[in-house]
Amino acid sequence: MKKDLQKYLMKERPGMRRFSKWSALSLLLTSLLVVGCKDHNLEDTDYPGLQVPAGFKVEKVVGGLQLPTSVTWDNQGNMYVVEAGGGLEPDKLAPLRIMKVSKGQATVAVDLTGKGINPAVVGIVWHNGAFYITHRADDLTGAVSRVTMDGQVQNLFKGIIDSQAEHQINDIRVGPDGKMYVAVGLAGNAAVMDMSVAPWIMRSPNVHATPCQDIVLIGRNFKTPDFRTETTSDTVLTGAFLPYGTPSSPGQVIKGMKLCGGSILSFDPNNAMATIETHAWGFRNLIGLAWNQTTGTMYAAENGYDVRGARPVKDEIDATLRVQKGMWYGVPDFSAGRRPLTDPAFEVPDSLQAMVVMNGQPQGKNLGFVIDHQASGLTPPDPSVVVGRHEFNSSPSLVDVAPASWGNMAGRLFVAEWGDLAPPTNPLRGKKPAGFQIVMINPASGQLEPFLRNTTPGPASMQGMEGKGLERPFGVRFGPDGALYIVDYGVVKIDMSKRPPYVYQPGTGVIWKVSKM
Repeated sequence: MKKDLQKYLMKERPGMRRFSKWSALSLLLTSLLVVGCKDHNLEDTDYPGLQVPAGFKVEKVVGGLQLPTSVTWDNQGNMYVVEAGGGLEPDKLAPLRIMKVSKGQATVAVDLTGKGINPAVVGIVWHNGAFYITHRADDLTGAVSRVTMDGQVQNLFKGIIDSQAEHQINDIRVGPDGKMYVAVGLAGNAAVMDMSVAPWIMRSPNVHATPCQDIVLIGRNFKTPDFRTETTSDTVLTGAFLPYGTPSSPGQVIKGMKLCGGSILSFDPNNAMATIETHAWGFRNLIGLAWNQTTGTMYAAENGYDVRGARPVKDEIDATLRVQKGMWYGVPDFSAGRRPLTDPAFEVPDSLQAMVVMNGQPQGKNLGFVIDHQASGLTPPDPSVVVGRHEFNSSPSLVDVAPASWGNMAGRLFVAEWGDLAPPTNPLRGKKPAGFQIVMINPASGQLEPFLRNTTPGPASMQGMEGKGLERPFGVRFGPDGALYIVDYGVVKIDMSKRPPYVYQPGTGVIWKVSKM
């Protein structure tokens, strides 16, 4: 295996498609098709680049943050924001810190450096006198830790293998039942390890997607260039839910794991490892969780597939979902809209696909199923669980439910759309931006509409309005005062002259506040 990752990334290699190399570092997030979307009489604000519905005002709470992701409040109503420390790769690009926000300033509450916390720190919640955070552990597996105000860190659990790839453990919330819930991404674009996640494979050769229960494979393998060798003609066969270079066979059983990917896991924070259980699974890159406190209904925001790697999918939407306990949500064989990937609508040009091989025989280039659903005891998902149909590539991230104080908007879902990463994650997309806004969803009707967005679509920095509009909104939370707080990750640009083509600008993160006038 090559030891020099940078040399590999910078090297032109015949037989490896441009989008696959560069999409190797795709983020926590992606995807959307706005259905029933209308402008809710959006008006200009004190920030000329922003629009919000009439009767609301927008304020900047604090700026200058280093890749912020989530906010929480202690029992006294003090606000804290966590800074991720990194983004596309598990490399430290910026500080790993919990910051206290007060009077327009952010000061360090806890420095997480050197405490067994690795990027990215995504979720944070205050509970019973301490912070609980999601992150990668020293071995890059997904983990949850308890952090006290004096900087003491207690790891509750680690070992989610999927987090060694591009999709990691994300949001953490306390449910109505007092348990903690975490959203966990699935390794790989569509459960197959390939050249698009090469940097992660080189660090963790055994990384692979993991199911939450025993499944039976159909035995479809994907033939791709072997990036681990110097010989450009070398190829490798890889099956779903297996490490890179490991082929599958028809009828092969993959054992379910307690710490599985593409899942919502629940646990008692006082006895985490002994109480972890799967609440639901079969998600792709699941990011945010929320509940309607009145009805008890649970919701989750998910990034749909990318057009990258050995099993690229031209998905139709990204999704906000209604969560039902015990349900399998269909990934990696069903779309974000919960339609079967055997539908030709999800196929991409053959030039972007890998050859499928079964029992040593080529089967052509097509998606197909990778799991024998009947033999695995899996029921296809009901498309009615989709409550929000976001534009493909818009990357719905954290989500929250409006409180009663929001009147006729109470019970609506508010979702941050982080924005697309095209062309690396979708070379077919074109230049039309997707996401970069806050949307509101009526869960009864499925109507999705912009709530807070830039006057011109796309991130503010592309319009010369950096710091005066939305850049890459990731977090949304309703605070103790009833206002909506938005965590804007900051500037991340695509530069196709660089490999990888993602350019961060730490220090550009912002927290915005939207409240009634």
